[in-house]
Amino acid sequence: MTAVATAAAVVPERLYTHHDGRGATPHRSNPAVIHRELTTLDVHEGMNVAEFGTGSGYSGALLAELVGPTGTVTSLDIDDYLVKWANLIHHECGLDNVRCHVADGTSGFPERAPYDRIVAWCTPPLLPQAWVDQVVDGGLIVAPLPIAPVPNMTVVAKIRVSRGEPVVEQVFPGGYIEATTSPKTDLDLPGRWVDWENRVPGASWISIAWREEDDYLHTGARMTLGRLLKDAHTEPYEGGEIDWPSWRTFAASLADPQLTAAGLSADLWANGHSTPTTAAVVQQDGSIVADSPNSRSLGILQGWLDAWEAAGRPAPETYRPALVRCDEGPGGWRLRLR
Repeated sequence: MTAVATAAAVVPERLYTHHDGRGATPHRSNPAVIHRELTTLDVHEGMNVAEFGTGSGYSGALLAELVGPTGTVTSLDIDDYLVKWANLIHHECGLDNVRCHVADGTSGFPERAPYDRIVAWCTPPLLPQAWVDQVVDGGLIVAPLPIAPVPNMTVVAKIRVSRGEPVVEQVFPGGYIEATTSPKTDLDLPGRWVDWENRVPGASWISIAWREEDDYLHTGARMTLGRLLKDAHTEPYEGGEIDWPSWRTFAASLADPQLTAAGLSADLWANGHSTPTTAAVVQQDGSIVADSPNSRSLGILQGWLDAWEAAGRPAPETYRPALVRCDEGPGGWRLRLR
């Protein structure tokens, strides 16, 4: 039995996710995925660990068990409600080596640094400089990171920090809610890079990687979304069921400046290609939506799909990751796959 499995056997998962006093929290991840990430994190007794994204408190409780009575766990979340309840449930469980704080996790938490390990349950816009600065030499960070400047294109990365430089050792499929500066109530809408959103007559949104070319009225984004919603051409993808983690990773790896992501209906993501005058996306259910059957964007999207099939539908783990330094704002590193 692994260390994480041993910890999971003593942590009352349902007490955290469905506490009688608080009720069920939607801000939680699949326990199997949590176990995977914590196994990758390689936590040992006595370590000082930080997690960003308190959620229900379940992951923090697992970490508290893993570090043992001589270790410490710091959990951060921007949602005061979640933090208060997680602290209370930890207390009810007799865990005194974990503390939850209200804070923006993308800035880290220098008060209790340096950390042997950092894990994130939310997706920052890039690997923050603060996280790298607050990890010990040789420490590990396990976090979801964007691989393109549009929503829902992420992988989870295992990052080793040596002499202040982060190096990606492994990537695998996955992603979590985008990190935001205030608590997020609409969990169906991405928290970042939504260039236009409709709320009536139905919810829909679009994200265009070429947003810097758009005007202050977001005319390009509005028109692109409109082309995909009204009198659009639709056709099925003839290649069979789409392996979404493989396809979205391939599309991101192209690093095309016209990359586009959208949500044309509830719970159905889409990505593809667009310009100020054309648009085409493929949805998770395999349906292709375009502005016309002769759309330039449709032709490009079909070319991408053909290239993906010819490459053998590569798994996210097979790409070569690279961290690209970004000195804008607080600084950090962008993750790109090749």
